[in-house]
Amino acid sequence: MAIHAEGIVAIVIFYLLILFVGIWAAWKNKNSGNGDRSESIMVGGRDIGLFVGGFTMTATWVGGGYINGTAEYVYLPDYGLAWAQAPFGYALSLVVGGLFFAKRMRSRGYVTMLDPFQQLYGKRMGGLLFIPALMGEIFWSAAILSALGATLSVIVDININMSVVISALIAIFYTLVGGLYSVAYTDVVQLFCIFVGLWVSVPFAMSNPAVSDISVSAKEAIYQSPWLGKIESEDRWLWADNFCLLMLGGIPWQVYFQRVLSASSATYAQVLSFLAAFGCLIMAIPPVLIGAIGASTDWNQTTYGSLAPKDKDESDMILPIVLQHLCPPYVSFFGLGAVSAAVMSSADSSILSASSMFARNIYQLAFRQSASDNEIVWVMRITIFVFGALATAMALLTGSVYGLWYLSSDLVYVIIFPQLLSVLFIKGTNTYGSVAAYVVGLLLRIGGGEPYLKLPPFIFYPGWVTQERIHHLTGDVEYFVQQRFPFKSVSMVASFLANMAVSYLTKYLFESGMLSHKYDFLDAVVSKHSKEIMDKATLVSNQDSITLSEIAPVKQVLSASLAGTFSNAEVLSDDGASSPESFHIED
Repeated sequence: MAIHAEGIVAIVIFYLLILFVGIWAAWKNKNSGNGDRSESIMVGGRDIGLFVGGFTMTATWVGGGYINGTAEYVYLPDYGLAWAQAPFGYALSLVVGGLFFAKRMRSRGYVTMLDPFQQLYGKRMGGLLFIPALMGEIFWSAAILSALGATLSVIVDININMSVVISALIAIFYTLVGGLYSVAYTDVVQLFCIFVGLWVSVPFAMSNPAVSDISVSAKEAIYQSPWLGKIESEDRWLWADNFCLLMLGGIPWQVYFQRVLSASSATYAQVLSFLAAFGCLIMAIPPVLIGAIGASTDWNQTTYGSLAPKDKDESDMILPIVLQHLCPPYVSFFGLGAVSAAVMSSADSSILSASSMFARNIYQLAFRQSASDNEIVWVMRITIFVFGALATAMALLTGSVYGLWYLSSDLVYVIIFPQLLSVLFIKGTNTYGSVAAYVVGLLLRIGGGEPYLKLPPFIFYPGWVTQERIHHLTGDVEYFVQQRFPFKSVSMVASFLANMAVSYLTKYLFESGMLSHKYDFLDAVVSKHSKEIMDKATLVSNQDSITLSEIAPVKQVLSASLAGTFSNAEVLSDDGASSPESFHIED
């Protein structure tokens, strides 16, 4: 293919528009005079309204992986719409998050998702929980940047590496200068482009002479099996496991809570989640239709060639292939802008989320409690660039980036979600239980293996089978173990139960005197902080009535926003010179 000048011009115009909006949002934020600069970058000054908030939360989930993955699963003969779980899974995730998590997190005035963990379990445990959270954000960014490179190579014949680097640099730049404000306002433009770009493409693709009636191919085999798909009886537990992973594992992500915590009130935080759930379902309709169109196409009548994408191992690129070969050139270029928008709207959010957690929970709370606001801002800027560069490098150099993201998202579900449940809803868990839950969840999940990374299992759960994967182009046959047992959800439940069991056991052993107090090396049960730590757990039941102004400052050397967020001085102090009397809750 030759370089398509129209496509290059369309992409340049779109990228310049995004860059302009990002810089404008940064300028608007700078002149608004919102308190601490670091908190403004992380949570947008906590004044994100319903309109912008609804768009940015929706755009966070509706990324390149969301639209490409939905179209791919609808198209694949062995899966179909029945296995395209992301739209309903993520929509329900947002509903559950809004009902049970958003109000609690926002009303307590946290700045990142890791704040409650460090408040209850201490800074070291917060650092451990940062690892799977960081892996999830970085690998997610890398996966969608990799998808962007593949998409651009289908429609516009330009250098893949150059296109990925330029896209990443633009996203990093406006995130650097504007933080959450730039990310949120560019999300409004990007979501609009995705919606219009894909909806414009659908009628042209559907009316192509090579495409059969998708209502017929939904139930009858024409060029391949029906695109509605079906769930075989032996795969029901596997389907349920994956659905629970999306629905519950989609909650404990900093990229979600960053939007929740930026809302102007706790009620707004809930409403944003519900709006985004509706937005996710609406935005899934075009990729579902495009996947159905791909399954209903006689590819021999198109410029693509005689073999269908599934026979060339290109099913993952069915959306750009449909845009390229079933739509007029000017429509396909407009659709390309939509795909680029989807990628950037997720990449910038994940990079900002990772840098926020590092700057606050690792640098500030674990190492530099007395750091100035300006210092935190510079740490954020440096880590935004570093994490963005890391994600870009992985997208270009690592062939198994999707496998890494699958595994890391599983770890978020198995490790962080049960700990989030414990810290928000269960009274009396402690650091010992948290460590035990971490280890149990990690071992049970890693033990099940990961075919995408060619990681063999060392735990063979009931119902496991050996499957074969045939590479159509090379004819190579690859064998792997498929775990049909819902081991991910079982690992999550086991992690949750381990936290409660070990927490209550250690509390009983130390407080009854069966174990000497000197063995409480984590200072989690019978140390001089134990009453304070356990009292923190009792706040869960009446936390909705607590406002930031009612939480007493912890240390004078800390910034006002930091002191107002945390009332557990042990988390913020290395010398441990705090007592339960250092804070109070007014009735």
